[in-house]
Amino acid sequence: MTQTAEQIALEASSARLEKGTPRPFRVKLRGSILTLIRLPNRRQVRGKLHQLSSTGGLVNLDKPLDEKLVVEFIFHLGETTIREKAQMLFPMWATQGWLQPFRFIDMPEASKTTLETSLTAFMQGLTDPVS
Repeated sequence: MTQTAEQIALEASSARLEKGTPRPFRVKLRGSILTLIRLPNRRQVRGKLHQLSSTGGLVNLDKPLDEKLVVEFIFHLGETTIREKAQMLFPMWATQGWLQPFRFIDMPEASKTTLETSLTAFMQGLTDPVS
């Protein structure tokens, strides 16, 4: 029996709640961060990050990628370059292309901390008053 992405996400969410671990905060980027997605065949696809957290996010693409495909996401967040493997989840049609969720896989704890720090700095940069 295979599980859908929603069932897997629900189980992960339930397990996290049982452990008392808070859900990582998510930042809505609305396409302001461009990303390069490297496929297993070394082909590259461009996308725009719509939402991001230390566990995954949502990317806007012209054409969806296969569900469960393992890819490499490469993007800049402030001064930091993030380069991590992720698994693509089930895509959704949007008015301007496709929104496709993804989750980071095998991400070292140091990389998660770096991503969280960069996301926090990015958000503070958006809320700082303009001089």
